[in-house]
Amino acid sequence: MNPWLLTINPGSTTTKVALFHGRETVFSQEISHPKEELSRFPRVLDQKEYRKAAVLQSMADHPPVPKTLDAVIGRGGLLRPLTGGVYKVDSVMLDDLAAARYGEHACNLGGIIADELAEQFGCSAYIVDPVVTDELTDLAKYTGLPGMKRRSVFHALSQRAAAHWAAEQVGKRYSRGWFIVAHMGGGISIGAHACGRIVDVTNGLDGEGPFTPERTGALPLIPVLEKIERGEETLQSMKDLILTQGGLFGYSGSNDLRVIEERSRKGDTDATMLVQALAYQVARDIAAMGPALMTQFDAEIDAIVLTGGLARSDMLTGLIRERIRFLGPVFVVKEVEELQAMADGVTRALTGEETVHSYADAASAD
Repeated sequence: MNPWLLTINPGSTTTKVALFHGRETVFSQEISHPKEELSRFPRVLDQKEYRKAAVLQSMADHPPVPKTLDAVIGRGGLLRPLTGGVYKVDSVMLDDLAAARYGEHACNLGGIIADELAEQFGCSAYIVDPVVTDELTDLAKYTGLPGMKRRSVFHALSQRAAAHWAAEQVGKRYSRGWFIVAHMGGGISIGAHACGRIVDVTNGLDGEGPFTPERTGALPLIPVLEKIERGEETLQSMKDLILTQGGLFGYSGSNDLRVIEERSRKGDTDATMLVQALAYQVARDIAAMGPALMTQFDAEIDAIVLTGGLARSDMLTGLIRERIRFLGPVFVVKEVEELQAMADGVTRALTGEETVHSYADAASAD
């Protein structure tokens, strides 16, 4: 079976789109969205037409697309906690994504745009391995505050694909190995993979982990509360600062690491320190995942994997490697084929090799 599959992956600052015919990549493109363009939209949902137009333009700029497709696949968004796998987009899912019921992020647009394009191309829409995949251990969910648990929201598809690749490099099966994976893109998530399960992971959307191109990462809690108490920030403005106005952008006015590295190479000491600080925070949180894997006395970390858009930076990955190489072998995966992984999952579902899950049924079971 060689299905025609269109895949769409909206990220914080990019939208990736690819058309597959079976295992053949007909075309693939990463569309960049400048900060100043995205700032025109008050909410992520307001970006829908802008990003959909970019996808359609990409399709128009490449080889002819068939009038009908077998499936359109969107990146899984912020939904209720789910097991991994393939889910058909349904009305309950669309309602949750549009309302940002479980959080607001660009990935929410994946299922929404996929559903609209699927109607245009006469097929069904799906998501694969949503970011809300939850395999955290009970210990990892403790926060220190009774009644509040940590949530599992992260780059599940990218992390698993990178860990599978690293497992092949060290001659191990993913299901029997121990890995720490740092996905570094518009958002950063760092996960501990123990024998096929991601038992702990930083959740950048809840303010955990290192700072990113535009997120603050973990902040000292009391000073944040005092800023709100003094009226310097409202609750909503503080959320906006944490998720969209911090990190590289907050310090430098740019969320593009390439711009900051160029400033560093030209002698800008502030830019140099900023890149070093980012590398330090990522390395620190990678090392902090070690205890999550030490569930057996003879456990050893098989590999540490750096992936995502920021992994294309030799400067950044080199600085991180210097600080974490004592933990185990370090691999850099500059290009995780997330879109291919999404297409492969739906192909297995179309051929009956993999079950298609129902989001509506998962919702009604709660």
